[in-house]
Amino acid sequence: MRKLLGEEYNDYIDSFTQRRVYGLRLNALKASDCKEHILKELFGEEEAKPVPWAPYGYYYPEQLRLSRHPYYYAGLYYLQEPSAMAPAAFLPVKPNDRVLDLCAAPGGKSTQLAARLNGEGFLLSNDYSHSRALALLKNMELAGVTNAFISAETPEKLSSVYPEYFDSILVDAPCSGEGMFRRDPDMVKSWTEKGPAYYAPLQKRILKEAVKMLRPGGYLLYSTCTFSTEEDEECIAWLLMRYDSLSLASLDVPPGFEQGRCGLERCVRLFPHKIKGEGHFMALLHKAGNADGLESQTKREDAEPSCSGEAELPAAVREFLELTDTDWNRCRFMFRDGRLYALPKESPLRQGIRYLRTGWFLGELAGRPGGRQRFEPGQALAMGLKGGEFKNTVNLSAKDPRTVKYLKGETLDVSGAEIRGESGWCLVLCDGFPLGFAKRDGSRLKNKYCPGWRWQG
Repeated sequence: MRKLLGEEYNDYIDSFTQRRVYGLRLNALKASDCKEHILKELFGEEEAKPVPWAPYGYYYPEQLRLSRHPYYYAGLYYLQEPSAMAPAAFLPVKPNDRVLDLCAAPGGKSTQLAARLNGEGFLLSNDYSHSRALALLKNMELAGVTNAFISAETPEKLSSVYPEYFDSILVDAPCSGEGMFRRDPDMVKSWTEKGPAYYAPLQKRILKEAVKMLRPGGYLLYSTCTFSTEEDEECIAWLLMRYDSLSLASLDVPPGFEQGRCGLERCVRLFPHKIKGEGHFMALLHKAGNADGLESQTKREDAEPSCSGEAELPAAVREFLELTDTDWNRCRFMFRDGRLYALPKESPLRQGIRYLRTGWFLGELAGRPGGRQRFEPGQALAMGLKGGEFKNTVNLSAKDPRTVKYLKGETLDVSGAEIRGESGWCLVLCDGFPLGFAKRDGSRLKNKYCPGWRWQG
């Protein structure tokens, strides 16, 4: 670090004596029309200070304990270290793009990319670790993402079925984590066990497969949370030497971000003594050419059959979907083992891939075919809906003690202006934001909140 920073080295060391900063990023899928209301609820009279490089990003004081607020359970924000908000903010993404987050867990950057797509296009969020991919899945469902697939695959397997498919790819690679030393002292021990010599070959392997999946004219953003030139600029130099089609693109960054080293000035570095955040590295690569005529190469047959519209769905499902005010014509339906999914119409389902989730999980069909069947809506369906998109609702305040009781899985009594619609399935709201489903019988609310998501303590 002394060689890397020169006369700034002492400033860097001094930054370790300062308290780490905390950040949250509002979920634009849910919060774009009510940002001020949410900030007022979370911060009170205190001014919310924005993160300069991340739209919807804000700093917050640790004592607020924002993971214990009903709005967190409504998926209105994601708690994220401020510098980690940068990569997904700087990757070029347009509506209807095909986007890949190759090393996506636990989901901060994927939920950020999904918000930028705003329900249009397609996002594949992948993490090779199955256990980490499960955490990714929960965060994506909590955020109300409906146009994504979640997978737990190797980069090599994905590149074999998605050749030159994606318009934009984010590779937030596994790394030695030097940029997190202040935030997490345990990272020092991890670094001594697995340092740059271990991670650099892995990063190159991941990048090589990512390039295979990038369409001509597309962008790949590589990022790490380490300062090692071996894992940062040297990986980029290796990639540029290997692929003539790639070039470094410039990034329009705010004050405090520094140029890359090793003659690669278009790379970007974030240091904790220069910004209000931890350490990070970014490089944006552009692939020459255009994607005209590639469609025939990238299309594959779907791995499983699907329904094309509501008319083909069982009566129990159609009856439930009539309670929603959602345009189901923009998607296609797929059953798998009695579980119903809504997929983007152009979603690229491939054979042999370990998908944890394909599109929007709507719920399960119970009962025998030909006999009496019933549809049980899933938690992901509730989170993907807007408050006004379900006919029957019960709306509670964030300050109402029953809101936390609902999140704990308890049965509630409701009445009066809180209720809209008829008895039966209803969507439970917190200040108009969906939390989950319940079944109402008069004034009694039978809790259907996902057991694995419940408020603890």
